[in-house]
Amino acid sequence: MGSEATAVDNLQQPLIEPMKSEVDFRMESVLTDKHLPYFRRLYFASLIELKFLLNLAAPAIFVYVINNGMSMLTRIFAGRMGSMQLAAASLGNSGFNMFTFGLMLGMGSAVETLCGQAHGAHRYDMLGVYLQRSTVVLLLTGLPMTLLFFFSKPLLTSLGEPADVASMASVFVYGMIPMIFAYAVNFPIQKFLQSQSIVTPSAYISAATLVLHLIFSWLAVFKLGWGLIGLSAIHSLSWWIIVLAQVLYIKMSPRCRRTWTGFSWKAFDGLWDFFRLSAASAVMLCLESWYSQILVLLAGLLKNPEVALDSLAICMSISAISFMVSVGFNAAASVRVSNELGAGNPRSAAFSTAVTTGVSFLLALLEAVVIISLRNVMSYVFTDSPAVAEAVADLSPYLAITIVLNGVQPVLSGVAVGCGWQAFVAYVNIGCYYVVGIPIGYVLGFTYDMGAKGIWTGMIAGTLMQTIILLIVTFRTDWDKEVEKASRRLDRWEDSQPLLKQ
Repeated sequence: MGSEATAVDNLQQPLIEPMKSEVDFRMESVLTDKHLPYFRRLYFASLIELKFLLNLAAPAIFVYVINNGMSMLTRIFAGRMGSMQLAAASLGNSGFNMFTFGLMLGMGSAVETLCGQAHGAHRYDMLGVYLQRSTVVLLLTGLPMTLLFFFSKPLLTSLGEPADVASMASVFVYGMIPMIFAYAVNFPIQKFLQSQSIVTPSAYISAATLVLHLIFSWLAVFKLGWGLIGLSAIHSLSWWIIVLAQVLYIKMSPRCRRTWTGFSWKAFDGLWDFFRLSAASAVMLCLESWYSQILVLLAGLLKNPEVALDSLAICMSISAISFMVSVGFNAAASVRVSNELGAGNPRSAAFSTAVTTGVSFLLALLEAVVIISLRNVMSYVFTDSPAVAEAVADLSPYLAITIVLNGVQPVLSGVAVGCGWQAFVAYVNIGCYYVVGIPIGYVLGFTYDMGAKGIWTGMIAGTLMQTIILLIVTFRTDWDKEVEKASRRLDRWEDSQPLLKQ
């Protein structure tokens, strides 16, 4: 009775509250309390975990929505200048910017593993070192990427883009060069804060920046007449505002006092090992993000591809909206697992994985039911064409399955980042997506003349195989060994011990 009273006392806190800078040991104590009946333990632990998820996932989803909102506003203002300008801005955003965003976000995910585990282990001084080390690696990576932006015009022309569109797109891309280095600083900072469960300040900063972005973009286009390069430069400026505001928060907030102790020469130690972990993280994320884009590219090779491309574009837009929720659970899973492993709480890490996966899956299932229910009307938000609407309705079962899989797969990827399995998952992604999924999609789509359905079937097959593999690996994991690995990773960072799962 006393144990149950203690467990109940642990829950007498507001549902949404500022997350503590310490890893909370309440859940581990509940899970290991043999005096409580088994299902009571699960009940109390679930309530504790759901509070963590709500505090972590909701602001992360909001930040992701706001960041996408800035890109959308940029395209809207470009469209007000003309259809050619809209095409150029869309090409710059969807091509060069998304490539840079995915690469930098992926490389910045290395900080999630190390900062999360270090914070859980109370090695607070190392968080600032990892932040600086990651920033150095990403800034160095950004230097060669500027060449891609500088030579965007001949690159686009060689890919078959019309000369006038390529010329306008290159002007837009030039204004995004400062954004490369904003990403290089922002993503390590973002992961540094997330690893300490500090997520709400980033949401406030992003929301304020979105308002400024709207005002500055309006001034650049309608008052100053700066054109495309001014519009993209404002986009870069907005990202730098986010960076500087987060830096100011880290410097001034008492919540970062122990984790940020100033610049250190240790940031330049072990850069190669850090680059390897960062590169593995980038490969893992980029292979996932490029996979759906290849689906659209293959659809463009179909006979009479107009309806197929339009219907797929609508389905991908709906899927992207749903995926924003999954991104929040991805961040929550990474933080929770890395913190618990660093703190030496194997049961909490395993339980958090199960709860996060289950909640995300149930939400995705609900979204899929809504998609199926609205399959005959939802496309009219995007188009007036009955043919495209019919094609979208025909593809809605594939969209629903994809949304359900996306409710599980990103969470498992977040768990992998929390454990430091990035290299392993990268190999899984290569095999499932590019050896299985795309070839199956090509054969079904073109050889068996199934069209967009065949291509999407291949995509689902690859994602399903990847999800099954990650589920098996995750739920067969020896979490006690993962705790030991996390401890060794932190102890031997300066040595030659590998950071990646072998």
